[in-house]
Amino acid sequence: MARIYLLPQEGSFYKANLHSHTTVSDGKMTPEESKQRHLEAGYSVVAYTDHEIYINHEELNDEKFVALAAYEIDINQWTDRVQRFAQKKTYHINFYDKAPWENAEEKKETLLPEQRYDDINYINSFIARMNARGFLSCYNHPYWSLQNYDDFKALRGLWAMEIYNHGCEVDGLYGYNPQSYDELLRTGARLYCVSTDDNHNWAPFGTLYCDSFGGFTMIKAPKLDYTSIIQAMEQGNFYSSMGPEIEQLYLEDGVLTVTCSPVEKIYVITQGRKCYYKMANPGETITQAQFKLDGTEGYIRVDCRDAKGLHANSNAYFIDQLGLMG
Repeated sequence: MARIYLLPQEGSFYKANLHSHTTVSDGKMTPEESKQRHLEAGYSVVAYTDHEIYINHEELNDEKFVALAAYEIDINQWTDRVQRFAQKKTYHINFYDKAPWENAEEKKETLLPEQRYDDINYINSFIARMNARGFLSCYNHPYWSLQNYDDFKALRGLWAMEIYNHGCEVDGLYGYNPQSYDELLRTGARLYCVSTDDNHNWAPFGTLYCDSFGGFTMIKAPKLDYTSIIQAMEQGNFYSSMGPEIEQLYLEDGVLTVTCSPVEKIYVITQGRKCYYKMANPGETITQAQFKLDGTEGYIRVDCRDAKGLHANSNAYFIDQLGLMG
């Protein structure tokens, strides 16, 4: 069996923040300030996902930086009594424009959904409409949104979901959502996962309360330009992280090989309760592992956890697409 690279062998990794807010909505940094801060922190890509306002910040693009044109919408639960927003369920979805130079005038009029929280058919139709309009859709922070399986089990048409949202982790320790990702996958949905900041920068840089630079997505692309980054996103050529790095991920003769930065644990999660794993001895680390697959896994996804408790997550890969059916 030929080697199958789950992360491409060719290309370079580009660090991305796929959820950020600026002074265009309720963030504290201007788009220009955000670019500079992200460049200083080693990022090459930022999606400007201001609330309900679509702007293509094409003036920020250069040979070192790609600004993805995007925005975030919400669909909030309605009740017939006075209720604080903090107690209401809500859907938050990011939309990333695959080609902002196409139909640019039309897109200046931001498309917003109706507030029909309990109408999942309407929500899916809105996602489908945005997909047809040329956007990728990402389901955001389900725990922060007070949502459970019943709220998201029927969502369809998503490109990805946030497996980690650093701003939510700072706010209330509810930023890490691996169970929600698996629950969506187990409904039959096929989607990727990303780690983001969702930064607003209300707290100063350098403090424990700063919501920047805690969650990121490493996109592997042949070069750094808008089209290459979007194509890599569409194809799932990335992994998400809070800190650890996944260097290689490939299959050969039914064996999955993982190489990464030093971590304590490397786990392979599957569609069922069966997991494969390798763990370091106390006080030690590991940087690689191999796992023999038997073709009954349904899907596989890799989770690498370091000594600080920080995770790097691969996307889910489906056994039927890998030619490994048992």
